[in-house]
Amino acid sequence: MSIPASLQKVVTKFERAPKDLRVQALLHYAKKIPPLPAELLVDRSELEQVHECQTPFFLASRVDPGGSVHLFFDAPPESPTVRGFAGILYAGLEGCSARDVLAVPPDFYSRMGLAEVVSPLRLRGMSAILGRLQRQVREATSARQDADPSNAHDIE
Repeated sequence: MSIPASLQKVVTKFERAPKDLRVQALLHYAKKIPPLPAELLVDRSELEQVHECQTPFFLASRVDPGGSVHLFFDAPPESPTVRGFAGILYAGLEGCSARDVLAVPPDFYSRMGLAEVVSPLRLRGMSAILGRLQRQVREATSARQDADPSNAHDIE
């Protein structure tokens, strides 16, 4: 398992930051989540709730025809910690290949020093967000492979 360069850059920033600045950095990433696109605002059925989060948190992902992953998060503005987690994932994984997203270890954030500034319950929420995201990407890529008629030659 490995971390894509874009996510590693975020991890390194947190690793190097003094403890008192990590919370500020987390709040900074909370502001990096773009608003949901109009179609997800109108029809929220594509959004999956992450029940492990203390806050109502929803996510969706899409894998485009080129194999790049696109992320969509919805969390209330009054939940900056959870939004910060989502912002970290957005900054580090938006546009990455499905393979890179699936290779991220579930505890990638442990080196960021967040355990010193965030409760274990909140950290489990971050792990759950990544887990749901990876499951969605795995399902999307599996469905695409199943639908690809070029796989028929493998049956022979």
